[in-house]
Amino acid sequence: MTRLLTRSDLGALLEPSDCLTALREGFLATGGAVAIPGQRVRTDLPFPGTATALIPGLLPGIEAYTVKVNAKFPGARPALRGVICLHSGTDGELLALLDSATVTAWRTGLAAALGTHVLARPDQDAVVGVIGAGAQADLMVRGLGALRPCAELVVHDTDFERAAEFAVRHGGRVLGSATEIASAADIVLLATWSRTQLLSLADTRAGQHLTSLGADEPGKRELAADLLGAALVVVDDRQLVASVGALAPTDIDTTLGDVLRGSHPGRADTTSRSVYAPVGLPWQDLALAWLAYQRAERDGVGRRVNLLG
Repeated sequence: MTRLLTRSDLGALLEPSDCLTALREGFLATGGAVAIPGQRVRTDLPFPGTATALIPGLLPGIEAYTVKVNAKFPGARPALRGVICLHSGTDGELLALLDSATVTAWRTGLAAALGTHVLARPDQDAVVGVIGAGAQADLMVRGLGALRPCAELVVHDTDFERAAEFAVRHGGRVLGSATEIASAADIVLLATWSRTQLLSLADTRAGQHLTSLGADEPGKRELAADLLGAALVVVDDRQLVASVGALAPTDIDTTLGDVLRGSHPGRADTTSRSVYAPVGLPWQDLALAWLAYQRAERDGVGRRVNLLG
């Protein structure tokens, strides 16, 4: 039997603190060379969208794996639609089908929040700025709030109403441009579709941290080359980032896993700039899908179907 877990099911099953713990443990567990590295396959469609598959989602200690298939159509709401297949590692049984947009938003946003917390200065009165007020930014803010207190939230989006709604939900205020956000904030979170740079070195200041989710596809670039060259640039996986092609290998200084394990010191001092630019990893899908599936089995959440019947 296969358990179907919808967006509302996953919203009832997932909680930021437990997901953050699972993601931190995943970064620590995947430090060594893996037998089967994660792969991302992306194809342009004959329509204004793309199809993407992430395979396989594997983690030590979990006898299961994931395969994710997405369709991505910028401008649609939601822009990402698809499924995550959770398979048994024992016999290949399809244990669950999960809404991929929800799992992707949670694992991307919360993993980004974890990276932000680890790399940013430990200021208690930091102003957090958001550029791009979508689902992943929402999870970044929720996750960061579970990890550290912040003084104020400022937000910008090309859709003013969406920015205003985001500000109301999180107790922040709206600013008129990306550069205004960078001027006001100590921590800047970017989650956009931009293919032109939003911030350059001159728009930032010493000691600032920026997390950019716009390095997950070729051609996307939220941060200018001079800013990347001046900052400590941290990614989630060198090999996968190189295969995606949004960042050059010379842009990258280290990985978040190396910082968490103490193999790299991270931020050199309080005046250094730092950038976290993840692409999202297949094992992160598994970490949250497995957590949701176990809770669904325990609590009887979701519909069970026999796809072989």
